Amino acid sequence: MISNPNNVERMRGWDITSPESEGFHACIEPGIQDCRSVHIYRLNMPAGKRFTLESGELEMNPVLIKGRARVSCPAFREEMEAKDSFYIPGRTAVEIEAVEDAVFYIGAAVCEGYGAPFFRKFDLSLPLGEIHQIHGHGVGQREVFFTLNPEMPSSRLLCGLTWGGNGSWTSWPPHQHEKDLEEVYCYFDMDAPQFGLHLSYLKSGQVEDVVAHTVRSGSMILAPVGYHPTVASPGTRNTYLWVMAAHSHASRRYDLAVEDPCYVGT
Repeated sequence: MISNPNNVERMRGWDITSPESEGFHACIEPGIQDCRSVHIYRLNMPAGKRFTLESGELEMNPVLIKGRARVSCPAFREEMEAKDSFYIPGRTAVEIEAVEDAVFYIGAAVCEGYGAPFFRKFDLSLPLGEIHQIHGHGVGQREVFFTLNPEMPSSRLLCGLTWGGNGSWTSWPPHQHEKDLEEVYCYFDMDAPQFGLHLSYLKSGQVEDVVAHTVRSGSMILAPVGYHPTVASPGTRNTYLWVMAAHSHASRRYDLAVEDPCYVGT
């Protein structure tokens, strides 16, 4: 039985389908969507196209989700393959050329003057440590590769890639970090008929008001407040870029998640 229809309607609005058409698209922005700190963009480029990414007042962490590209700025010049990434602070421009049809997901937040440009090669053979990690256990175990880890300086952003197991949960037990950070899960490599479910609920244990968002490649789900576990359908691994945007530089921390006490130890 739904206890608060207004909350349910609010959470339904957190489900955004990102555009597949060519160009640079603002998918999630404060004041337009239900958030105040996190920005998400998607850049779709056919092979041979060029684009100048300008960060302006934001810091950005673009991740190449699909295809191949070349990127260059004064700090680096690199050939990118799928899941490679880079970080730029505010007032920085990067030239991008698509070598193959390319899709970038881009997390962004207000730049407060911290951070310097860097490029990160995707490499799951890295030993477990600051960048490559295993989280959870059992049906909730998932693999994480940080594209912007806490040890690297930035103003408000923390970002990474996550893979769950076949038909498994990710982010279990459910957690929230609403006092300090907002988060978006940006799904990829889950083309139909594969799908997962991203669950949203606001208060500990109050699963009567859960909203289940069906997610596939291109789905982007906001978590400005509340708990947000996910589960994959059999034959599917939930795969997503998660973008955390802190409400201040002081709360740019990865250890602020609060687990739902109703499900701790499950």
